[in-house]
Amino acid sequence: MHSAAAAGHRDAVLDALAGSRLFVLVARLHADTPGFTPPLPTQPDPAAPGRRCVTVLTSAALPPWHPDWVFEAIGLDELVRRWPGGVRRLAVDPGTPYAVTLEAGPVRRRAWLKAHARSGGPRAGLLLTRPTGPLDGPVARGLALGAHLAVHNGLVWNDLGAAYEGYTTDRYRLRRPWGVQDRAAYRETLETLLATRLVGRTYESVLRTRHTLARRLDRTPTVAEWSGALADALARRRSSQAEAAEAHEALRLAVTYEDRFRADGVLGEGERIDTLAAFDHGRAVNVVRLALGARLCDPGEAEQAVLRIGAVAAQAYGSWAEFSLGYSLARVLHFGPDDPSGVKYEQSLAQHRVLTRDPDSPYRKIAWS
Repeated sequence: MHSAAAAGHRDAVLDALAGSRLFVLVARLHADTPGFTPPLPTQPDPAAPGRRCVTVLTSAALPPWHPDWVFEAIGLDELVRRWPGGVRRLAVDPGTPYAVTLEAGPVRRRAWLKAHARSGGPRAGLLLTRPTGPLDGPVARGLALGAHLAVHNGLVWNDLGAAYEGYTTDRYRLRRPWGVQDRAAYRETLETLLATRLVGRTYESVLRTRHTLARRLDRTPTVAEWSGALADALARRRSSQAEAAEAHEALRLAVTYEDRFRADGVLGEGERIDTLAAFDHGRAVNVVRLALGARLCDPGEAEQAVLRIGAVAAQAYGSWAEFSLGYSLARVLHFGPDDPSGVKYEQSLAQHRVLTRDPDSPYRKIAWS
């Protein structure tokens, strides 16, 4: 964007802006006031004495986290809708080496809407790394556990900062699906995820049955051996007919998706996925980052939580590839019944490949333990 502005390519600047995550500073008190939309922030316009310009920040230019000041995500279309009268310039990242100022008269604002329509907003499915964020060590390792969701949403994976997706969005994503609206609920949810109580008890039990049998046989069991061991375990527990049917369906789905992983070259012959704990570990990192953005914890608390998640994950898996496959299998099993088109599988496979093959991925640059 900065180079396009320096070259005078106005449309290229707008396209870059439309595809970027933009934020505006808001007092938390105002953001928490129901029905109140605060005015866009402005500052004196250095090029026009006596006038002001609206200011927005890209994610790379956000200042440090503050408990009483938050950042709301905003797109070019919303800027146009909320534009204040008498203001004719937009300052992007003012005060930084990458500052850009745009003319914002009525004609130019119509061009903003066209740029927004062309771009569709920030892209998802990208591996994004903040050069100034944690790149190695325990905190980076813990944050990397949440990289699947970061890639899925097109967000930076290695940041514990002032905003995740934006204050209001962060609070909404905590409410749905997590039901989190306060610090106590956040802590309870985090503990539940750390204990991996949300990955699906039936799936975990079925995989654990195979893992136990594999240790006894000193090899990966055949499907028939696994199914027989599962039937014996269900009989010992005196499981109901419905419970037995659910368990055998879980086995069938696990076999189906592991076979697909093998066919796609990400799971070797004789290899297996023993636990889905990664799904809770990855989501736990996401919940921590959302809670930080929603001001339900501070950066120190968030960092300690990420370190705890990293320690738990290190006990469950032996490598990034194992972790990523565990996450991917859990995701497709979780969404499988509602995904007859296979979109979730293709997304999960793509995320796994990006994270395990891209030379810039934390899974390639950070030691597992």
